[in-house]
Amino acid sequence: MSNEIEIGRGKRGRRAYSFDDIAVVPSRRTRDPEDVSVGWQIDAYYVELPVLAAPMDSVMSPATAIQLGELGGIGVLDLEGLWTRYEDPEPFLEEVAELPAPNATARMQELYASPVIPELITERLKEIRRAGVTVAGALSPQRTQEHWRTVVDAGVDLFVIRGTTVSAEHVSTHAEPLNLKRFIYELDVPVIVGGASTYTAALHLMRTGAAGVLVGFGGGAAHTTRVTLGIHAPMASAVADVAAARRDYLDESGGRYVHVIADGGVGRSGDLVKAVACGADAVMLGAALARAEEAPGQGWHWGSEAHHPQLPRGERVRVGTVGTMEQILLGPGTQADGTLNLIGALRRAMATTGYSDLKEFQRVEVVVSPYSPR
Repeated sequence: MSNEIEIGRGKRGRRAYSFDDIAVVPSRRTRDPEDVSVGWQIDAYYVELPVLAAPMDSVMSPATAIQLGELGGIGVLDLEGLWTRYEDPEPFLEEVAELPAPNATARMQELYASPVIPELITERLKEIRRAGVTVAGALSPQRTQEHWRTVVDAGVDLFVIRGTTVSAEHVSTHAEPLNLKRFIYELDVPVIVGGASTYTAALHLMRTGAAGVLVGFGGGAAHTTRVTLGIHAPMASAVADVAAARRDYLDESGGRYVHVIADGGVGRSGDLVKAVACGADAVMLGAALARAEEAPGQGWHWGSEAHHPQLPRGERVRVGTVGTMEQILLGPGTQADGTLNLIGALRRAMATTGYSDLKEFQRVEVVVSPYSPR
């Protein structure tokens, strides 16, 4: 059955859905939220919460990466951010938070023009390792060739290659592109790579040997990609498409399971629930954790797209502060807007629909039921 719509005589388009367009339906069974498991395993690492923090300077510092690890998730540090460009980035983070809107993009472009210092990559990752939590760092595909050895030598547990759109087949007449398949094969650490938002793109990334695929463009709240490039991936459809690629790759590879991680558009607890319902094994949180009292962005949120030197495709957005990181993830919630106790909400949704773990919950019934979020 095709859900293509005629846009005009010469063009048809497939109908796609965002998380706001769908809802989860209760089944015949309910269970106690305490009996629900939200843990998952990626490679050798068992993770108590299905949460990675987005590698964005507004969300992750070495301190917040450690804190998230202690709470049961995985903090991913941006290895091209202010923490690897400056010995002491605190004054610059303070400055970004106080910039007047008209000057924000231009000043951020200046701050991020300073070169990445390999010694600082090593120092920041070792700081996280000393705390005894899972160590994860992210590079863009463009910088992976340059810095990957430094990252691996510093001792990461998970290597994240994250860009707006990452393909297994990047074509360039100007530079030697990153050969993902060869790169991942030669690396001794599991690689999570993305974003991908289609079945075909995800299948190609899975065939490179990646342990996980990021779905979406990342940084949904801080992105202007739809306005600047005309590109947009409605997340419910994107996650469901990539989950289908995971299923087909499992057959094709004779049992190799690649994790699907929803990256972007998961700003509130209901989005987290619906991401798993569409097939995600975990989510990457940006804006949701940028609202934490400990977040380096101090109530502001931005990603690497916001300071691109030629074509900024994001902006610094005000997300405010709602509570501590622990309250945001584990509660207690003091308001009913989906910004606090995200994991409690996931447990409750799974219990209400009768599912005991994340893999089971991926089979829950969903309906198309658009609404306008607050």
